[in-house]
Amino acid sequence: MNLNIIKDQISKSLNKKVLVSVYGLRNRVDRYEGTLYKMYPNIFTILINGEEKSFTYRDVITGEVKLKYL
Repeated sequence: MNLNIIKDQISKSLNKKVLVSVYGLRNRVDRYEGTLYKMYPNIFTILINGEEKSFTYRDVITGEVKLKYL
């Protein structure tokens, strides 16, 4: 995957619902459902129950964060 491809996919899906899977330590997986909210040069935010959570594009490239577009 390429950084520009990731940014392009996210920009096309702004204000749409997504399911975010965050892979953490000890095989822990946190899942959130929210709306792609904003994009910045190094991060993007997702609005989850009125609260913004931020993720980096690098996390998507490395597989630590996976997005599923709903």
